[in-house]
Amino acid sequence: MDQRQVAELMERHGVPGRDVYDLPESSNRFPDGAQYRMEISGVERPEVLAAVVDEAKKRNLPIHRMISAVMGATLLDRAELRDFAQIAAEAKVEVILTPGPRSGWDTGRQLVTPEGGLSGLRFRGSDQLRYVIADIMRAVELGFRGFLVLDEGLLWLLSRMREAGDLPKDVVFKVSIFAGHGNPAGAKVLESLGANTFNPLGDLSLPQLAAIRKAVAMPLDLHIYLTDSFGGFNRFYDGPEMVRTCSPCYFKMEPGPACVVGPGALYKPWVSGKTLADWGREKVKFAQILHEIIQESLPGAVLSGWGPADLAIPKP
Repeated sequence: MDQRQVAELMERHGVPGRDVYDLPESSNRFPDGAQYRMEISGVERPEVLAAVVDEAKKRNLPIHRMISAVMGATLLDRAELRDFAQIAAEAKVEVILTPGPRSGWDTGRQLVTPEGGLSGLRFRGSDQLRYVIADIMRAVELGFRGFLVLDEGLLWLLSRMREAGDLPKDVVFKVSIFAGHGNPAGAKVLESLGANTFNPLGDLSLPQLAAIRKAVAMPLDLHIYLTDSFGGFNRFYDGPEMVRTCSPCYFKMEPGPACVVGPGALYKPWVSGKTLADWGREKVKFAQILHEIIQESLPGAVLSGWGPADLAIPKP
């Protein structure tokens, strides 16, 4: 089959027929007109959130989104969650809470086998769906409005619940890098299922990212710095071209040995809040460095200010 004809067929269905090597400028923007925002991951406890906000204020650098309780929101009690929501509301930052439980908490162990890990991150059975939805609704009751999702079936169900009014209309769903999507067709599937924003694979090339941007309108969440467990790369100098070709986008800072799996995993309940708070301050510094590089190479690129109206800020 002539690949040129295949490309034409793909284009008919809204999917680029090849990666976008000419890297066209994206005309898409956030509702406030900005091209990029900053996201800090691993904000596991209220004291970590407070430290990140404090460091951002000291550096006069707006931080817009906190990926929080990656260890599982189940492991924070209601008082901690209330404090978390209050700090975020006062600082006008979005919180994307990671609900628990998930497949790694289950008694089924396919997930930990060498081959089973390739397919193991989906929820197992209706009981697990019920557990995770209950955790989300617990958080909604305490004021949270943003949630991390890694299972397409759960995303579909949550979106239906939002449409029906079972969840507030202003709840947003971010699809995790752990969902493993890395092409324009996958991005369109997630958008059609109700995703508000999604994190593609962290090591995609600029033409591959540009192809995804061509296919969907939702913000892309792009790793600039990623843990050693994911390859250990940093892409500071790709930042300006990412802004130009992929806006609107969130830039993610997630350095360290590992996120949730393997030796040195940071987002575990036994890692001290002080350690994570200090590390959070470092992530804000890295965000400032990225911002400076973007402004030097792409003068006039627009970073959102503090607290744009479209953020899923908690409502404690």
